[in-house]
Amino acid sequence: MTRKLVKFCGALPLCVVLAAVVPVVGCKKDSADVATAPWMVRTAVKPENLQPTQPAVNSDLASSPSMIAPQSQTTVTLPRPAGPIEFTDVTAQAGIHFKHNSGAFGKKYLPETMGSGVCFLDYDNDGWQDILFVNSMDWPEHKTGKSFPALYHNNHDGTFTDVTRAAGLAIELYGMGCAIGDYDNDGYPDIYITAVGSNHLFHNLRNGKFADVTAKGGVSDPGFSTSAVWFDYDNDGKLDLFVSHYVEWSIDKDQYCSLDGKNKSYCTPQAYKGQSSTLFHNKGDGTFENVTKRAGLYEPTSKSLGIALLDYDNDGWIDLFVANDTEPNKLYRNNHDGTFTDVAVLAGVALSETGRARAGMGVDAADYDVSGWQSLIIGNFTNESMSLYHNDGSGLFTDEAVTSGIGQMSVQSLTFGCFFFDYDLDGLPDIFAANGHVSDDISVVQPNVRYAQRPSLFRNKGRKKFEEVSGKLGKALQKEIVGRGAAYGDVDNDGDLDLVIMSNNGVARLLRNDNGNQNDMLRVKTVGTRSNRDGIGAKVTLKTNKGAHQMQMVKSGSSYLSQSEMPLTFGLGKPEEGRTVSLEIVWPSGKKDSVANIKPNQMVTLQEGKGIISAQPIVFAKPPGPAPAKARSGVHK
Repeated sequence: MTRKLVKFCGALPLCVVLAAVVPVVGCKKDSADVATAPWMVRTAVKPENLQPTQPAVNSDLASSPSMIAPQSQTTVTLPRPAGPIEFTDVTAQAGIHFKHNSGAFGKKYLPETMGSGVCFLDYDNDGWQDILFVNSMDWPEHKTGKSFPALYHNNHDGTFTDVTRAAGLAIELYGMGCAIGDYDNDGYPDIYITAVGSNHLFHNLRNGKFADVTAKGGVSDPGFSTSAVWFDYDNDGKLDLFVSHYVEWSIDKDQYCSLDGKNKSYCTPQAYKGQSSTLFHNKGDGTFENVTKRAGLYEPTSKSLGIALLDYDNDGWIDLFVANDTEPNKLYRNNHDGTFTDVAVLAGVALSETGRARAGMGVDAADYDVSGWQSLIIGNFTNESMSLYHNDGSGLFTDEAVTSGIGQMSVQSLTFGCFFFDYDLDGLPDIFAANGHVSDDISVVQPNVRYAQRPSLFRNKGRKKFEEVSGKLGKALQKEIVGRGAAYGDVDNDGDLDLVIMSNNGVARLLRNDNGNQNDMLRVKTVGTRSNRDGIGAKVTLKTNKGAHQMQMVKSGSSYLSQSEMPLTFGLGKPEEGRTVSLEIVWPSGKKDSVANIKPNQMVTLQEGKGIISAQPIVFAKPPGPAPAKARSGVHK
């Protein structure tokens, strides 16, 4: 397939040009928002300007779905990518030059080995995923320079520009993780960065800039914060904030630990007291209220690292899973009254099958076996294997890591970031794991265990079985790194999911998914009206006219200190003539919408109560391989 699909010119209306090669929905002749990249033609529509293409349905809650007709669609068969799927390291040519600074200088302070995270977001609503990298900093007693988080803007042509300073994000903090959510429902995503010390909330000013509103919002939440999630726990239409904490640590409280009895090593969390997570209720006026104790979530013995949103009992209210390090995991059931109950022990997810607390780190939830129930994947310590808790639909989970094959395949790894994603778009969620040890001197006492480790990619074979395929997907996944945060997002808008992996005190890496889009897919963005604007918590069920079905939930957080893109990607498998799909959406408000007869290979935006309000075709083409670009601002050590 030629990489130059079309060259813009005044001779032909855009709709005519597009109609020749791709399905077109709602084009205008002279859109100012059309991307100029020669390898991708796409119309970006800002949320506040979106208009329904059909009359709005009744906004009252209905017990049966509202049937909404999709926009008219014209399709022409396109040449499709072919060949083996490969993840290609495009970090340098994309112009990304981020290196995490842990501040390490020999004192072996615990936070040094824990960071950091990364988040995908479309901060300017241009329809392209941007990337936020979280950075730490030098310790006060060993200052060598300044380090900032980094916001990279997607240039639509395979490259990114560092806009950290221009965006107002060049603020020093010992950053750990990030969470993205539109907490004020203005249509633009806001940023929360967790840290050792004070966390920071940045409000999106809708002009490419952010304002630090931490003090006004009352969400500094001092301590050793790790992951965070935005979610609407009381279904009032406003996003609340849950922040996990690790241990009671400070330079003054730092403990001495050693692996070889001679030299200081990083301590395990058993050397410190735990620290409770925090729940902030959104008051709707730009401020938040700490309701941790009132909600039943105060637990000072927890040592929490990862958070996953899920509705494990399918009652329409979001529950919380919290992965703890050497303490029992927590599964907080939403009681529908502003409180939660920890049911982890009863559900079978608190401890290992031998009754031992493991070193839980990253976590994610998804319906990996197409049962309609969300299950859990958890990253654990070396020799503990990853946990794959299968949800049997009765409130109970069974760890099927061993029977699925993941147990043996992950036993030598120490896994931080992990998540479900469908890299080959066959309709079955696969599993990615970012691996790396916490002790840089581990080989002194365990010669067979490495500090830097290869990431893992487990392909879902169906019938609850997985196989390790990272060795078949290119050289980029063979590189050993000290993996920490990781996330997925379609950075080139070609329909398949790309990866960003963070390395502790090392460089971030962007891995492009090549040829994953030889299968069909449908990408879905949600816009809430009565529900929160992001639609976080909305459950979307896709059904094909060939009988296949799958379910996903819009979410923030997951993985480790990170967040993947919010739009959903449904893999549909090999292209089939005449295939159409339907969508059923259950919104957090309780509203149900249905849309039928949707053509595959589109990015559709669904608005609560209105159905499809915009659609753009997926163009199956790679960028032309731009020359390496340089970051244009910011200093990232």
